[in-house]
Amino acid sequence: MIQYKKKRKSVLEAGGKKMNCSFCHEILNIAEKVNRTDTCPHCDRDLRCCKQCKYFDPSAYNECREVVADRITEKERANFCDYFVLRGSKRGGGSANRTKDAKQALEDLFKKK
Repeated sequence: MIQYKKKRKSVLEAGGKKMNCSFCHEILNIAEKVNRTDTCPHCDRDLRCCKQCKYFDPSAYNECREVVADRITEKERANFCDYFVLRGSKRGGGSANRTKDAKQALEDLFKKK
């Protein structure tokens, strides 16, 4: 039996949002919304899965920081979660800037006038 795959414009293009694949750690440029059938071109793993989501947290309840999300047991497989948000790249010093920005916001909040 022959299986036909629906042809779809690639979500990977230059100039989009950058992210690291959580499986192969290659940098991907995401140009549009990630669908359930999209996969990483390097390792052929699902892009729309819990491990690729910004709310994925192994230490949180159900391994998700979104408290109203349904429980998904297979974190490495594509799913239909309504709260899926593609996580960003780990490279580029983002966490250092977030820490600095948070400290500055607290200082501004409690600054004596």
